[in-house]
This record gives sequence, C-alpha cells and structure tokens, in this order.
Amino acid sequence: MSSADTAASRSRAAAPPRGGFAARAPSPRALLGLLLPLALALGYEIAFRLGLVEARLLPPPSRVFATLAELARSGDLLTHASATLARVFAGFVFGAVAAILLGALTGSSALARRLLDPTLQALRAVPSLAWVPLFIMWFGIFETSKVTLIAVGVFFPVYLGVMGAIASVDRKIVEVGRVFRLDRVALARRILLPAILPDVVIALRSGLGLGFMFVVAAEIMGASEGLGYLLLDGQQLGKAAQIVAALIAFAVLGKICDGLLAAAARPFLRWQDSFARAGGEG
Repeated sequence: MSSADTAASRSRAAAPPRGGFAARAPSPRALLGLLLPLALALGYEIAFRLGLVEARLLPPPSRVFATLAELARSGDLLTHASATLARVFAGFVFGAVAAILLGALTGSSALARRLLDPTLQALRAVPSLAWVPLFIMWFGIFETSKVTLIAVGVFFPVYLGVMGAIASVDRKIVEVGRVFRLDRVALARRILLPAILPDVVIALRSGLGLGFMFVVAAEIMGASEGLGYLLLDGQQLGKAAQIVAALIAFAVLGKICDGLLAAAARPFLRWQDSFARAGGEG
C-alpha cells in the first residue's frame, strides 16, 4: 500500500461517522439567532448607562445577569429550574400520549370523530385558568394538580395536529399501498406514518411550548419551587431583576427543550426534500 493510500485510510478512520453524535462547534449560521437578543440587550444597557431610560421597572441587562449569577451561585436557579422541568416533562408525556391516541382514533374513524370531537373542541375553548379551581378541589395544591393542568395545555394542540394530519392524508397514496397488497400494519408503517410525521412533530413542538406556558399558571397554584414561583416572589417583593431573570430562564429552557425535541425527530424526517432543507436549514 502506498503512503498516500495509508494517509487516506488514516484520515477516514479518524473522521467521525456521518450522522453520528460527534461533538461539533456551533456553525456561524446557528449563532445568527443570538444577534437580535444580544443587540437589544446591548442597546438597552447603553441607553441605561447614558441615562436615557428609567430602569426602575425594567432593569438593565447587567443587573439581570448579576441576579442570574447570584441565583446560580446559591443553587436556587438549579432547584427552581429542575422543579419546572420535571413538571413540564410529566405533563408533556401524559398530555401528548393521550392526544396521540385520541387524535389517531378520531382521525382514522369518522364515527369516533362525530362522537368525540365536538366535546373535545368545546373543552378546548375553556380558558386554562378556569381549570385551576376544579383541579385544586379534585387533586389538592400538590404536584398532581399542576401536572394535570400542564397535560391539558399540551393535549389540545397535539390532538388537533394528529387528527388533522391523519384526516388529510392523500387518499391516492393509501390506494397505492392497497394496490401493492400491504396489510394494515405495513400500510400504517410505510405510508401513513411517514405522511403524518412532519405534522405530528410540529404539533408536539406546539404542545411543548404550551406546556411551558401552562406551568406558570400551575406554579402559581401554591408551589414553593419552580421558575413560576420565582416570578411570583419577584412580583410580591418588587424585585424586577428577579422577574426578568426568571423570564430569561424560561426562554432558555424552552428553547433547549424545543431544540432537543426537533433533534430527536430529525432522523425520522431525513427523507423530506423540503424547501427549508434546500435552503440549508440544519
């Protein structure tokens, strides 16, 4: 074997496998999303330093990040963020599983859709906070009521997404599967599931976002831990920096969880030849 062949084989062996989980530095394109918040924070900080704005109600970024650093040093940030994440995760799992099952049932069966969907659509119109007194009466003020409220928030967007995705599958591709004599399991696995999966992923991401919205209402129901508790504590004590710090923590956690969900779904959507992929979106 020549020296060139040896060097090539070594480079192939050292290179990480395609599609693997090798650590990669963030691309400049991935960092573009940070430009807007950083520019706004820098602009507000400069305006505060020049005395152009009154920072009593909206503290400058330097004060907010100092509050975040203090919460991190004391361990309070980890404690409250962990409590919030645990509630969102539990509510998301319960709400999403129930929504997928009912959405699949009503989307695939006209009888089930006529029987169940009107009631579910009526319940969807009930405001989220209207459930709070009832859940407190049923489950008390502890974790069960909080997780149930989050699950309700997750349920409806996922249910609508799954039902709509199944109901809107092109009839012609189903007929093609029947022409090739696919049984029900093969038809669902090879035709229906790929057809509905992109819409289901979007519905799950929407449900996760609503889970983070509902956890605030859930943690106002008497929680002693959680980022929602930090918000309420900051409001009661007049700590504007703590309120903004909790909002930033919510935004960062929500973005991380949404990114993890999108990354987990990406291997199942590699077959898509979409406009976003053609434009180089990672």
